[in-house]
Amino acid sequence: MKEKKLTIIINRPAVEVFSFCLNPKNTPFWVDSIVKEETNESPTKLGTVYRNVNRAGQWSEYKIVVFNQDKMFEMQLNDNNYHVKYTLTPIDKNSCGLEYLEWVETGDLAEPFTREILEKLKTVIEKS
Repeated sequence: MKEKKLTIIINRPAVEVFSFCLNPKNTPFWVDSIVKEETNESPTKLGTVYRNVNRAGQWSEYKIVVFNQDKMFEMQLNDNNYHVKYTLTPIDKNSCGLEYLEWVETGDLAEPFTREILEKLKTVIEKS
């Protein structure tokens, strides 16, 4: 199993960061490789499916397999090999820590998130 963990402090309440990260319309604002993301239902819950398309026109499909409102969610790619988990920890009423963990059961992480991607998320959400 290969994994990558990143953490960042965001100057917004955990509930806002949670909601922002799960809103498919926001993803292209902070993940440069994604041009569009959509979901099969709203509000998001356990079992919700997300589809996104990258700059090369390739679609990927993820399903929420663990969901703890305003605290944590885990998504799994439809290949059942790639996983990503967002965990939010309140620091005070106006800021939180975000732990981003991604892993694969077998093989290597194809395009792991970078610190720069989380920094962009922080910038975008703090300006909103």
